[in-house]
Amino acid sequence: MTPRNAVWAWVVPSLLATFVIGAPTTEILQHALQAGRDDLHPDENYKVHTSTEQNIACHRGVGPAGTYGAETSDCDSPLALVNATLGWVTANLKDSIDFVVWTGDSARHDSDEDIPRRNKDILAMNRRIADSFVNTFSDDEGLVVPVVPTFGNNDIYPHNILMPGPNKILKAYNDIWGSFIPETQRHSFEFGGWFYVEVIPDKLAVFSLNTLYFFDRNAGVDDCAHPSEPGYKHFEWLRVQLQFMRERGMKAILMGHVPPARTSGKQLWDETCWQKYTLWLQQYRDVVVSSLYGHMNIDHFLLQDTGDIDLSFMEAESERPAVIRESMKEEFSIKSSTDYLLELRDDWSKLPDPVVKDVEESGKKKKHKKNKLGGAWAERYQLALISPSVVPNYFPSIRVFEYNITGLEDAPTWVDTVRGARPGGSSIHEPEFRELELRSEPDVEIEKKKKKNKGNKGSDPKTPQLQIPDPPAKEDPPGPAYFPQPLTLTGFTQYYANLTYINNDIADNNEADEASLMRWNAGKHKGKKPKHEKPKPREFNFEVEYTTFDDKIYKLKDLTVKSLLKLAHRIGQTSSTDSNGLAEDFGDEYEDDEDSDLFPEDGESERLDDELEIEKKKKKHKGGKKKKSDDEIWLHFLGHAFVRTRSIDELKDLE
Repeated sequence: MTPRNAVWAWVVPSLLATFVIGAPTTEILQHALQAGRDDLHPDENYKVHTSTEQNIACHRGVGPAGTYGAETSDCDSPLALVNATLGWVTANLKDSIDFVVWTGDSARHDSDEDIPRRNKDILAMNRRIADSFVNTFSDDEGLVVPVVPTFGNNDIYPHNILMPGPNKILKAYNDIWGSFIPETQRHSFEFGGWFYVEVIPDKLAVFSLNTLYFFDRNAGVDDCAHPSEPGYKHFEWLRVQLQFMRERGMKAILMGHVPPARTSGKQLWDETCWQKYTLWLQQYRDVVVSSLYGHMNIDHFLLQDTGDIDLSFMEAESERPAVIRESMKEEFSIKSSTDYLLELRDDWSKLPDPVVKDVEESGKKKKHKKNKLGGAWAERYQLALISPSVVPNYFPSIRVFEYNITGLEDAPTWVDTVRGARPGGSSIHEPEFRELELRSEPDVEIEKKKKKNKGNKGSDPKTPQLQIPDPPAKEDPPGPAYFPQPLTLTGFTQYYANLTYINNDIADNNEADEASLMRWNAGKHKGKKPKHEKPKPREFNFEVEYTTFDDKIYKLKDLTVKSLLKLAHRIGQTSSTDSNGLAEDFGDEYEDDEDSDLFPEDGESERLDDELEIEKKKKKHKGGKKKKSDDEIWLHFLGHAFVRTRSIDELKDLE
């Protein structure tokens, strides 16, 4: 296998690049592109030098809308930006990417009452973008790298609402994405909009999750606890397929549109879906490499805490505690995004100190005393990476990941297998419904709930018991999300296009006013007129915004959970919340022992009950002051979140 890159969320073929990292272990790295295909939002009605005001949306009037987009405004992307991005990728990255992850939202918003969205227009634009992917990543015989798409909440009509399948929308996308969905999975896709692609045959699969069935704003579905709901069926499919990956010795990257964002006060997913997702990732932590998402347009990451798992949310007939989190706002303004990031920082201030001693370089597990992280590799936590977008709410962005392919240098590529270059070959054509091949074992019973269900008049005796996936074998080393090994993500390079410079219309000397930070954002050039009567843009180009490999403030060794946990902890320390005592109380009950597991294989649940009660013991602390020197990492994080579109003074004013 020739070392290359893997793409997330946009257009980019393969990147042939091999890097050798020095002592103590030599690693061969391959690239993975998450090229700004997150939230592209192409708008065929966009016109240059029109107004960015609300309900005009760069469609008419006179204003600062530039040739390649109205950066920092809520206008959608002109097709010129789409074409220029594809052109830049073709010229600079095309021969370096192993696979493309396309996280959805390839249609414009419904922002102009004079030009309402229609379903046929949404589907037509998605087909147009899909054809662009095919053209970009193909040779005379067809696709040369796999493209893995998923739905965005604006790829359907009405937006946010996707009814259970089969339905006309899923059938339409089954056709639109015909070049991307493996033939053996077409039927299941039409049933629920989910599938996976073995981007490195027999080694690595990318799972396209239909997160619209988890999204709490989807009024067409309810939850992930009831067997009749598509969210429940989605997790059953995912459980079976991840077990299949484990049995075959494969790893998986999960991707979707709406991320599992969840703070102490807000969330994007229905709580039952978040709970089941966190449980599944905990049990398949030896299989899942990472999770990649879009939707929010801001560059950041999430940590799911398995200490928050509460099994009562996953049973259809159980009495669940009240959910105290509210749904996040429909669109992400600067103000709402900042409030969300501040909440995230406050939550991170409660993280235990991730500095753990006695870690063996070999990756073998060692006995530790009580540990707040769930072990030396922080297996209590899970990581989700969220990329900024191409749509220029900030500056358009492209992300290129690198991952370790040590030992996989000679492995057949996706195109080798698809074109039959490997005789006898084929993991891509596995049976469609792996459920039929699962070993027959009794379901793991949740004993603490059974006695409650016996007396419930409304209980359905046919409701199946919650089947908890098996955890990794006790003797297995930590997975690639936790310990550096083949397929571990080692870092990424973030590119951006400075549209203020490229559009060459208005001097970059305008700061956002307070009103623009709320709801509709007309952008930092609001009310300004272009300096040229006719557009005179400079040459379109992406440049490096930052790379995790040499960022002197982030100091990330790789993209393992523990590396990002350390970063989150450092950012959390800039919060005014005094959390030292809380971290101690919360962490003391987490025991790290090579003989312990969150879900014991013998089905006992008493220790799980104790761990799931930890949150109830949390204490609130007041007071505490952050050091001025600590602000640097917080402002650095905010600057990247908004893709360099805000000055340091503006970032300070946001807090």
